[in-house]
Amino acid sequence: MRNTRYIAYYRVSTQRQGRSGLGLDAQRKAVNDRLSDGGDLISEYTEVESGRKNDRPRLAEALAACRLHRATLIIAKLDRLARSVAFVSNLMESGVEFEAVDFPQANRLTIHILAAVAEHEARMISDRTRAALAAAKARGVRLGGFRNRAGTCNDLARARAARTNKAVRRASDLRTTILEIQNSGAQSLCAVASGLNQRGITAPRGGAWHAAQVKRVLSQFATTGLVLPS
Repeated sequence: MRNTRYIAYYRVSTQRQGRSGLGLDAQRKAVNDRLSDGGDLISEYTEVESGRKNDRPRLAEALAACRLHRATLIIAKLDRLARSVAFVSNLMESGVEFEAVDFPQANRLTIHILAAVAEHEARMISDRTRAALAAAKARGVRLGGFRNRAGTCNDLARARAARTNKAVRRASDLRTTILEIQNSGAQSLCAVASGLNQRGITAPRGGAWHAAQVKRVLSQFATTGLVLPS
């Protein structure tokens, strides 16, 4: 089933446009018209920044919100993002679904074209790997796991590191939201869990938050330097 939750991202190039709403109203209308056919708009983020720059703090916040709510990032026009291959590649690696109102295919077609240069070598390697695996399977080799060998210490270490990095990113995404919940008066683990549930943010493995899960996230803050301000 297609995700029906959306986070909107709008961008204008100048402070003047940001203050006057020039261009911004049209973007918002395009998104609202699209979602009138179905979809819940959870929140909106507006950036005042040149399209040539990759440093987009509001976009970073929008992507974090998409991961927290398991929502799709929606923009009015594809050119509201950037023409930078590096920027588009970072967007693709964010793990966030993406939709452009004026070109819905962009999340699978145009984004890949824009990122073609950066993706080219990786795609070649991937194609060669798939061909080798297909040939091995045709020879009767059983695929899966560590390809018919025991996992080495390095394999296990890399797997642990990948899980840790994912947990750290999730904790970083949650930091601002948990701080807001605590500042609103929720100090116990159960109260924080309730605040996350009320905001529609699911636990790391899906489902509702419980005190133990909040405690694990707070421990991530302590071990990674993401300590919440008192």
